[in-house]
Amino acid sequence: MNTTIYDVAREAGVSMATVSRVVNGNPNVKPSTRKKVLEAIDRLGYRPNAVARGLASKKTTTVGVIIPDISSIFFAELARGIEDIATMYKYNIILCNSDQNKEKEIHLLNTLLGKQVDGIVFMGGKITEEHVEEFKRAAVPIVMAATVDVNEEIPSVNIDYQQAVYDAVKHMFEQGHKTVHMVTGPLEDPINGYHKFTGYRKAVEEAGKKVDETHIFVGDYTYDSGIEALEAFLESGQEPTAVFVGTDEMALGVIHGAQDRGLKIPEDIEVIGFDNTRLATMVRPTLSTVVQPMYDIGAVAMRLLTKLMNKEKVEEHTVVLPHRIQFRNTTKN
Repeated sequence: MNTTIYDVAREAGVSMATVSRVVNGNPNVKPSTRKKVLEAIDRLGYRPNAVARGLASKKTTTVGVIIPDISSIFFAELARGIEDIATMYKYNIILCNSDQNKEKEIHLLNTLLGKQVDGIVFMGGKITEEHVEEFKRAAVPIVMAATVDVNEEIPSVNIDYQQAVYDAVKHMFEQGHKTVHMVTGPLEDPINGYHKFTGYRKAVEEAGKKVDETHIFVGDYTYDSGIEALEAFLESGQEPTAVFVGTDEMALGVIHGAQDRGLKIPEDIEVIGFDNTRLATMVRPTLSTVVQPMYDIGAVAMRLLTKLMNKEKVEEHTVVLPHRIQFRNTTKN
């Protein structure tokens, strides 16, 4: 049988209220009594019942985190940022994998709420009206990380994706390229379909060009789709000299696809990726990429959530963190 608070109180020769005060860190306990209770806890192997404590305090000090793919380097960095700040503020994490499936996302959201979490950090793709309604109905605060809500109704932490892509593509034109090809993720995702594409289009039009659909390949974020993108460009008779790629993993596919065809990076094709994951320094040549501070996005999202959970004053519910381009060896500059 599990050891109870009653067992500890009897072992230490004190009241259950005194044991409760010791467990909860109440300073109003004599040092000698605290020592006696802690020794009893150690001898009996007592573990406080978090559920019972949560029912009494109406707080479980547990936060739910919903991410699309736990195996992704990108989301793993975000999750690490969340976990580190959660630990700092003494919250536990329940981590859920949604596969970026809407039905599963809604199911996980309601499962976490049923477990009485104090708040939720959500990372996903397209935020539908159904998502927003579920978020609004939740009795606890929800913060989105690296995920956009077009109406900006839900607290979130992101970078300016449109400006980031514009900066990268504009740089490529400034290096003398007549065209810049783009490999992006699914266009249903607002970040890819609107923000990143809008940034690309703005840079293309400012360079005095028209957007050519044959210069754009829609992949699925994977290494293989990067290889397919490069092959599609070459097989259509194009000879891309500059390619902006929406994720580092797809960028590696573009680089290796070009090398398999005997092309040199960056002499024949310059490549800029997006995210600055660890992959960027693992490939040869090392990858120039837009730095999206994944760890910081996760950490700031969790800090924002702690403020909302504790009803602290929050000046800005929509946080935009800075980005930059990290130039390495897949570009000539």
